[in-house]
Amino acid sequence: MYVVKRDFVGYGQDYPKIEWPNGARIAVSLVVNFEEGSEKTPLNGDEYPEASGDGFTVRGRRRDVRNESAFDYGTRRGFWRLMGIFDKQEVKITVFGCAMALEMNRDAAQTIVDAGHEIISHGYRWIPHYELSREEEREHIRRAADVIEDITGSTCLGWFSRNPSDSTRELLVEHGGFLYECDSMADDLPYFIDVLGKRVLVIPYSLELNDGRFGRAPGYSEPRDFFLRLKEAFDCLYEEGETHPKMMSVGLHLRTVGRPARATPVEEFIEYAKSHPDVWFARRIDISRWWLDNYSHLPTQPG
Repeated sequence: MYVVKRDFVGYGQDYPKIEWPNGARIAVSLVVNFEEGSEKTPLNGDEYPEASGDGFTVRGRRRDVRNESAFDYGTRRGFWRLMGIFDKQEVKITVFGCAMALEMNRDAAQTIVDAGHEIISHGYRWIPHYELSREEEREHIRRAADVIEDITGSTCLGWFSRNPSDSTRELLVEHGGFLYECDSMADDLPYFIDVLGKRVLVIPYSLELNDGRFGRAPGYSEPRDFFLRLKEAFDCLYEEGETHPKMMSVGLHLRTVGRPARATPVEEFIEYAKSHPDVWFARRIDISRWWLDNYSHLPTQPG
């Protein structure tokens, strides 16, 4: 049985000096989480509704109709606003897609595919995987991959859990087909881990550079605070990238920065990053393929 290990060393003092395509100093990965409709609600057979971020969550075993409508806004309007920004700025993104949510809005899912963005699995539903039994989690992984393959016409190559269980990595390897996973926030570059004798590529994610902080304390009191957080991180990684190129992950949610006031900082950041030379806006599949083609010689780390 696979046991998740903690690694406090990573690359250590031998941090790899890598090269991105065209000599980029930083690879910027924009991630949109597509979750609306797959969250907890009695409509989906859950005992309790998803907690809202405004402090007015319905108590008891009943639907939270108002919070459901806040999620609905994400795909009804927020999605199209963000897609318009990405199209205007000519950048490609990765979508962490909950398969159930994608099934319920195939128009949006097809728009993602037609625009050349990437869809990877964010599970079948937007629920913690540690709440599932091993057999339930195995079925959720299979079902999610099948739905995304049906939508995109190709094998689902990436994975990101809402909250992984102790068994998630083992079950992903058992399922097969995944090129990389993102259930880590442990580094500024990809790395390899060993899972039951199989070498697995990890493309780290970030909850620091994530719009989820609009609903958590200490968070963003003003929309521009999000831009400033992204700018400061970009400036640091870009400077370090002069000698050791890095990767920057930005996490976005349709129901959060899809809102009018909060969408503006997203576009402002993209414009700011694009004003610098040697910046690569990359889908995570592009990063993973580049890494596998050029850095498979790097050592495997505990995982």
